[in-house]
Amino acid sequence: MAEKIATREAYGKTLVKLGAENKDIVVLDADLAKSTKTALFAREFPERFFDMGIAEQNMMGTAAGLATAGKIPFVSTFAVFATGRAFDQIRNSIAYPRLNVKIAASHAGITVGEDGASHQSVEDIALMRSLPGMTVIVPADAVETEQAVKAAVEYSGPVYIRLGRSAVPVIYDNRDYTFRIGKAHRLREGTDAAIMATGIMVSIALEAAEKLEKMGLQVQVVNISTIKPLDKEAVLEAARTTGAIVTAEEHNIIGGLGSAVAEVLVEAYPVPMERVGIKDSFGESGKPGELLEKYGLTAEHLVEAVVRVEKRKRQFAKR
Repeated sequence: MAEKIATREAYGKTLVKLGAENKDIVVLDADLAKSTKTALFAREFPERFFDMGIAEQNMMGTAAGLATAGKIPFVSTFAVFATGRAFDQIRNSIAYPRLNVKIAASHAGITVGEDGASHQSVEDIALMRSLPGMTVIVPADAVETEQAVKAAVEYSGPVYIRLGRSAVPVIYDNRDYTFRIGKAHRLREGTDAAIMATGIMVSIALEAAEKLEKMGLQVQVVNISTIKPLDKEAVLEAARTTGAIVTAEEHNIIGGLGSAVAEVLVEAYPVPMERVGIKDSFGESGKPGELLEKYGLTAEHLVEAVVRVEKRKRQFAKR
């Protein structure tokens, strides 16, 4: 059984490590430091931590100002507040002037659980992806989160990092994996179909691939941890190799990973495709596992999607 660690936990610990190495890193939070895990940074470097209160718009503007002064601000709150409540400030004060602000938002997706639809951001990737010049990263596990945060520090420009509340299986080993912005990573080979997954859906995709292997299908699994800029070559390679694509995301199927992949395929190499995600609806209060089941985000749902798309591929080949 793989160890489980929440990506927000890895984020908090990584901030402390990086804060000791780089004095320009400052952290802002909106009265949620215990939940976003920026409280760890606040304890170690109180002079570089700013609790802005429940004033997310003001927090983004302050972060922009700090960036113009040469600081590297990490801004954290829940994803629904970071991207929705403060969208105008992100657009005009951060993205438009291309300032070096890193927005690391936790509690994304329906696995927020019992907090319900008001706190379950299922549109944040779409919002951030729509902004010119915004880099959008969704780490699959704690190891990738640590490396993604380090990469964000080294990258000059605005970055959105999507983090979760619940613990997720650790997929990677720091010794064998190197995260690079804009690069996908193939975790499993296969020629019958490819599952292109992001965030918590990567480990679920690996589980589905094992089930499919027992059914006689060899399915490729690709971790798309950078939604923008998307690794178009990885998408096209998977399409050419397998001829059938399934995308998997804990996000609305409109505007997220599925949309991004579909845009590439329709322009360059159309193949049968299925999008597994939240079907254009809000979430609701419930336990994370129950919500994943209800909204069709389990390994079993991925298996069904692969079977459908592989059948369509065979039918297409007969034409």
